[in-house]
Amino acid sequence: MMKRFNIVALVLFLAAVGGLFAIGPGATQKIQSAFLGIISPFLKTGSELEKKITAVRGGLKTLNQLETENKQLRVQNKELKAVNSTLRDLETENNRLRRALNYRERAVFRLVPARIIARDSSTWWNTVRIDKGFEDGIESDMPVVTEEGLVGKTTTVARNMATVLLISDENCKAAASIEGTREQGIASGERLSTSGVPLIGMRVLSKLAGLQPGQKVYTSGVGGVYPPGVFIGAVKEFKVRELDSYATIVPAVDLTTLEDVFVVLGKK
Repeated sequence: MMKRFNIVALVLFLAAVGGLFAIGPGATQKIQSAFLGIISPFLKTGSELEKKITAVRGGLKTLNQLETENKQLRVQNKELKAVNSTLRDLETENNRLRRALNYRERAVFRLVPARIIARDSSTWWNTVRIDKGFEDGIESDMPVVTEEGLVGKTTTVARNMATVLLISDENCKAAASIEGTREQGIASGERLSTSGVPLIGMRVLSKLAGLQPGQKVYTSGVGGVYPPGVFIGAVKEFKVRELDSYATIVPAVDLTTLEDVFVVLGKK
């Protein structure tokens, strides 16, 4: 059976070859044209597929370029943020110095500007060191202020440096009075841990003082160290005790971020 099939296939193949030789050149061209017409869609499809593959490869290169550009843009964005932050800091510093300058011009005292150069974490709410000393006319027990209010007073004074005892220290005492009343007492820092927020206590008040939160506290001028009228802070809480009453005061000056101060030398 298989031999008979092979013989038939061979006969058909020979007949086809003989037919090709028998027909003329024109008929051969027609057959070629028909064959090309059949396979041309496949050739076009293959060509389009090749173009798409080439485009995808080109797209992959573009994606790599975009990734590189994206990294560069991220770096530039960080740089711009850093520059913007620096500009904001400079603007804040400029505004702060402008307010301090205006305060110095308006003040009725002779003021020496000073900058804080040292602050120990163990005595953060107790003392700071400033960059001015007796060469600048500074002596011990001179008031130290900012445009917001009372900071404290000088203690140890060297040639170009001085120590300032902050109002948040319990050893820094100032005679004080309450706005709108005749109440007077002694204001000084309260004991607290180094991680707490500093508060000031005011003692020796009468039981009938009846102070309200928000009332302002100023130096009274008694004692000779602090001139009258320097803002100390505002009442936070008022308590009546057995013999007198007691007020807790929030300092007028933010002692946490203190940078620049003025030392009061006396009246102009």
